[in-house]
Amino acid sequence: MAGDTAAGRDIHAKAETLIEALPYFQRYAGRSFVVKYGGNAMGDERAAREFAEDVVLLKAVGINPVVVHGGGPQIGAMLEKLGVETTFVDGLRVTDKQTADVAEMVLSGAINKAIVGSIARAGGKAIGISGKDGGLVTAKKLARTVKDPDSNIEKALDLGFVGEPAKVDTTVLETATAAGMIPVVAPIGVGEDGHTYNINADTMAGALAAALGAARLLLLTDVTGVLDKQGNLLTDLTPADIARLRDDGTISGGMIPKLETCVSAVEAGCEAAVVLDGRVPHAMLLEFFTARGAGTLVSAG
Repeated sequence: MAGDTAAGRDIHAKAETLIEALPYFQRYAGRSFVVKYGGNAMGDERAAREFAEDVVLLKAVGINPVVVHGGGPQIGAMLEKLGVETTFVDGLRVTDKQTADVAEMVLSGAINKAIVGSIARAGGKAIGISGKDGGLVTAKKLARTVKDPDSNIEKALDLGFVGEPAKVDTTVLETATAAGMIPVVAPIGVGEDGHTYNINADTMAGALAAALGAARLLLLTDVTGVLDKQGNLLTDLTPADIARLRDDGTISGGMIPKLETCVSAVEAGCEAAVVLDGRVPHAMLLEFFTARGAGTLVSAG
């Protein structure tokens, strides 16, 4: 009898969870969510399976997920396997023609199709594309500068075939979505000069979220979110908050470009962006469909 009681409580708890999620299902039905899925997370079979299940569930409840994936570790491993030497400037990979070809092969090939396969095994229909398909992303060469430590003068940094989105045409995403498919996008674009450019996956996801007017941009990371100086999670931030926290040193290192992507997306038409720990099982669902949330939400305020 006690077992039956425990089972009954478990069933009621599940029902309560669904009821709690109902307003969020209704709020986001028909809207787009752009999810950036990182290269490091893809090496974990359990995490990959749970990610695919979450994406399929989003689609099943009427939300239109668009997945953008990275692949830095996998590109590095393939370059090493092929004996292609890689150079870095200021921590950024210099991408020559050979490196760009390898990056496209890894991103648009092995990684992209592995994610498509995971989603299919979870019961969804995914289609793998890159920014080159259907004119999705027209890229331009990334313009970066570096300060000379001796003269303190800014000089241009040439990273080769590393680009950023110059123009986004969402037709191919909208067509796939309307057909019941989940687009899985490799961060590759073609420039008006005809060259192929490798694009940072966070930047790519932010540009797509802005162009789609997405309800959410989700950056899955390997940290809890944005923490204050005492190590507490900051659950809600505005662009003004982020500028202040950057100035006082609370935000530093790799979190800075992620939050810059969030701010750019929000200011360009995405409703809100979330930095979320992708290592937490079903973190996306906890963030989207509970009142508590699970990461750091960036909105216009």
